[in-house]
Amino acid sequence: MNKSVRPPASWPSERATGTGFADRGDDIGEPDFEAIQQSPEFKLLRRRLLWFIFPMSAFFLCWYMTFVLFSAYAHDFMSRKLFGAVNTGTVFGLLQFVTTMAIVLTYRRFARKKLDPQVDTIHELAGVGKE
Repeated sequence: MNKSVRPPASWPSERATGTGFADRGDDIGEPDFEAIQQSPEFKLLRRRLLWFIFPMSAFFLCWYMTFVLFSAYAHDFMSRKLFGAVNTGTVFGLLQFVTTMAIVLTYRRFARKKLDPQVDTIHELAGVGKE
């Protein structure tokens, strides 16, 4: 249950510079996570991820809050019949699911093209997966 934890590198010269940090790990073969976190490759990965997550989250939050506010305060608009028993509120509610799926598929494509290659680079530098 108790796992020995190696203290973080105390001197900047002990940290990897991003040119490979597989040999900087502890005695049981784990990579130096502190060095990985400080590497330019990892910082680039985090930056790419945040540049996707924040705008997409803001977009969805605004879209969702528009739906909630219209539902609460624009009863005439949301109850307008479009065809049969389907009204504007129903269409807006179903569009929430469509938007969610579109965001998931967009993220999947973004991760495959931009994030996964960067993760592979970090894994290679950390020596993860080498037997």
